[in-house]
Amino acid sequence: MNLILASASPRRKELIRQIENIHVKIIPSGAEEIVEEYSSPVEYAVALAKLKAQNVFDEHGGIVLGADTVVVLDGEILGKPKTIAEADEMLKKLCGKTHEVITGICIVSDDKTVTDFERSYVTFGEYNAPIIEAYIMSGAPFDKAGGYGVQDIALEHMITNVDGDINNVIGLPLKKIEELLKQFGR
Repeated sequence: MNLILASASPRRKELIRQIENIHVKIIPSGAEEIVEEYSSPVEYAVALAKLKAQNVFDEHGGIVLGADTVVVLDGEILGKPKTIAEADEMLKKLCGKTHEVITGICIVSDDKTVTDFERSYVTFGEYNAPIIEAYIMSGAPFDKAGGYGVQDIALEHMITNVDGDINNVIGLPLKKIEELLKQFGR
C-alpha cells in the first residue's frame, strides 16, 4: 500500500515506518492549523488531523494520513510552548498530575474519509527544578504539545506512568492506524 503522511514531525516519520508492508511518502501539510469551533479536545484534535490530511490530499491525491496530538490537563489544551516562560509554566502544571494525550487521526482517499482518535494518560512526578530547567534549556519542549516528549531521556525520572499506547503519546498510535488502514485495502 502507498500512503502519504501529512506531517513534518520527525517523531511521526519514525513511527509510521514501523508499519509493515506500506510505502510511505512524507508531505507536510501547508494548511493553516486553525479550528475556530470545537466542543471537546477530541473534536479539536480530529478536526486538525482532517485539515492536514485534506490539504495534502487536495494537492496530491492518493491515500493520506493526517494526525494531530494534543495534551489536555483539566480540560485545557496545552499547545506547543513558544517561550522559556511558557514551557516552564506548562511543565509545572503537569508535575504531580495525570493528564490526557489525544491524537486525532484522519485518513482521506478518493473513496472515503475516516476519522478516529486515541487517548492515553501520562502521570508526571513532583516538580524537579534542575531536571525541568535543563530540559527547557535544551530546546526540546518547543516543538512538542504540552512542552515535552515522553521519549526524551532527560525526562525519564519525571514521567512516572503511561496508561495507554506510548506511541500515541509520542504522536502516532500505530495499532489504531493499522486498524483504520484495513478500510483502505491494507
